[in-house]
Amino acid sequence: MEAVPSDCAHDAPGRAARTRPRADAQRNRERIVRTARDMFTAFGPEVSFDEIARGAGVGNATLYRHFPDRFSLVHEVVLSVLDRTCELAIRAAAEESDPFDAVRRFVHGAADERTGALCPMIQETFDREHPELVVRRTRLEAEVTALIERAQSAGRMRRDVGAGDLMVAIGQLTRPLPGTSRESNEPFVHRHLQLFLDGAEAPARSELPGRPATLEDLRHH
Repeated sequence: MEAVPSDCAHDAPGRAARTRPRADAQRNRERIVRTARDMFTAFGPEVSFDEIARGAGVGNATLYRHFPDRFSLVHEVVLSVLDRTCELAIRAAAEESDPFDAVRRFVHGAADERTGALCPMIQETFDREHPELVVRRTRLEAEVTALIERAQSAGRMRRDVGAGDLMVAIGQLTRPLPGTSRESNEPFVHRHLQLFLDGAEAPARSELPGRPATLEDLRHH
């Protein structure tokens, strides 16, 4: 049997040793982002790094190593939510045979991502034209628009509803009313979204005023 060269014999364990820290670091990063998302949506973007680190089960040094300042953490949370929400649209389209059921599944899934609570964060602390945000936003817009167009082409969704209407409903109905807490709003989110979806299903029962809202409309208001 051919002997393994001495440099190769030592290289495999070295690679494994280097892979483990990278894997651990990635898991830590994902836990931090997930915890920050939950805390930001519950309490706002000013939650202390101490609380986020404690919730993620990591030390402060680990958190700062990944995210040296608040902007970098908010940035990553926003991108993560956009990615996850886009994947919801893709999976709904692929797995639901009824195109309106795909719209319904996406809307409820996006609500669970707390997209509405992130809107103020994007407006107040985030560069809305940041290249990474533009890429994610464009991808999400394309997938949501495709969901709606399929449902409308199949006669399952009224044609006077646009992607902007859908995202406004998700944003508004997942955000607690002034003077109320997220916990008090939680039991009603999916109920109210279902009421909205019933109104979006074809055949239409009324004529909507104005025109369908686009996602471009939302960016300019």
